[in-house]
Amino acid sequence: RDRSNPNVNLDPIREICGEVAVMQEGPHWYFQDYTIDKQFHYYNTLMSADWVYCHNESDVNYYKGLGCTDVRVMRSLMIPGGLVPRSEWGNGTIIGGNFVSWYGGFDSYMVAREIGNDIWAPSMGRKQDQEDMIEDINYMAYMSWRDWITALGQFNIGIHLMRTHAAGTFAMNCGFHGIPCIGYKGLDTQQIIHPHTTVEVGDLSKAKDIALRLKNDEEFYQMCSEVVLFLSLIHISEPTRPERIGDAGVSVKKKKGGGGGGGGGGG
Repeated sequence: RDRSNPNVNLDPIREICGEVAVMQEGPHWYFQDYTIDKQFHYYNTLMSADWVYCHNESDVNYYKGLGCTDVRVMRSLMIPGGLVPRSEWGNGTIIGGNFVSWYGGFDSYMVAREIGNDIWAPSMGRKQDQEDMIEDINYMAYMSWRDWITALGQFNIGIHLMRTHAAGTFAMNCGFHGIPCIGYKGLDTQQIIHPHTTVEVGDLSKAKDIALRLKNDEEFYQMCSEVVLFLSLIHISEPTRPERIGDAGVSVKKKKGGGGGGGGGGG
């Protein structure tokens, strides 16, 4: 996707590469904020590609409905080399985005308040100035991605009720640390890595119920955290080879059976 010029001629690229794919960036409907001519330019670019890579299973039927015959899911990938999973467990709640419709910060905040612990949020490009006036949210400084992953490890529960189905990196980053994340269906990283804390879009009632259970039910929290660590390992390590899931499962079971302790270093 090129925001300034979606009318891209793929023929020169095809002369070098033979086949050319277009990769989704952002939600599948994002191009509909272009001017009319650029919306059709983007559509023509999709139609001229040999295939389309999309973020989520929920995006596949959209592109097929447009007329793309070959649509493949290429989920977000996190390369954990050199990163350290959390070793200390704090009580803070981290919400995944600012107060704009794109990130759903208001929904996340309303659920976080039910938990009653300190609430933190990242500072991102769409952050509104008035957000600093919300007294019970602590905003983190702008930081590099690596610093963000390190800082994320101090939190206990993640909440990212974002109705924009795009790359889904927040849910994936939480998974690396074994942090249960409450989020909406339709986002693959949320549904795959956090199956016990995923709710229908707009179901704040169920999201609040899950939040309170994570806080008050230690066994439920521990189960969610272990599942998240296991599924995160698969998603991060083998994002394009689901046939290897069985092998990964055997490996994790053997590790537990050997009395190795447990969850913390499993990332």
